[in-house]
Order: sequence, then structure tokens, then C-alpha cells
Amino acid sequence: MTVILIDGPSGSGKTALAQRLLAEWAGADRPTLVHLDDIYPGWDGLDAASAHVAEHLLRPLRAGRPARWQRWDWAADRPAEWVDVDPAHPLVVEGCGALSAENAALADLRVWVETDDDERKRRALARDGELYAREWDRWERQWRQFVARENPRERATVVVPT
Repeated sequence: MTVILIDGPSGSGKTALAQRLLAEWAGADRPTLVHLDDIYPGWDGLDAASAHVAEHLLRPLRAGRPARWQRWDWAADRPAEWVDVDPAHPLVVEGCGALSAENAALADLRVWVETDDDERKRRALARDGELYAREWDRWERQWRQFVARENPRERATVVVPT
């Protein structure tokens, strides 16, 4: 099974790149796409989601065991259903925190997506509106701590400027 991780700061274009990758994927083995936005357990959940990917997706898949992930219900502010992942298909995981040291070691391709800070903030707020505007600084602090600790850009095999 091929595992591709796509990471980068909020608003850099990770989701667009992942969707384009899937749209242009040749062959019948279309990848499963997992968005970390569906896993983060709330606005302080970047590290928890990154660890969740390792524990429930990547380690089991690499060991030949069933893999799954649990969706976070943002409206109810609680965990929701578990989603099984078919090990017969490649896996693409995209989102802030995908490219931790542990996750990188379990991936075949590690992609870092970047753009300048003003542009990515403009994109993110245009996409998610006032709710994200209120949480921007909170998320950025968490993101910068992750980057300082995990050094995801240096773990990437490909850097994509957008």
C-alpha cells in the first residue's frame, strides 16, 4: 500500500493538492483520502489528530492489520463514527500535522505545501469565514509548536509552493 502525507500551514493549498492528485490518479486503485480537518478533536487537537493517524491508520496498515479513523463531530463537539480504510487502496492523508516524525517514517511520499503567510491567511479566512477568524491565533500557536518540534518541511520528499 502506498501512503502519501500532505502537510503545510493552514491555507497553503493542501486540500486542493490532494483533490487534484485524486482526480488525476490513473488506474482502478483510487486512493482513500483522509482530511485531518475531519479528525482534529476541536481547535486544540492538532497533536491529537497527528497521533491518531499514526495509531489508527499508519501503524496498522504497515503491520497488515485493519485500519480506521474516528471522525470528530464539530457541531456536537465530540467524537463521532469510526471510518474503515481499505488496505487495498493507496492512502492520502492531508492536513496540518500529517507530517510528524512518526508519520513520516511510515509514509512513501511526504509532501510539504507552502505559500506566504499573508496569502495563506487570506485563503483560510475566505474559505472558513468568521469562525476561523476567531480561532486563527489559537490554531497558529499550536501549528508553530508542532513545526518547531517535528520539523515537517525537512521531512518532506517534495516541497510544493502554491
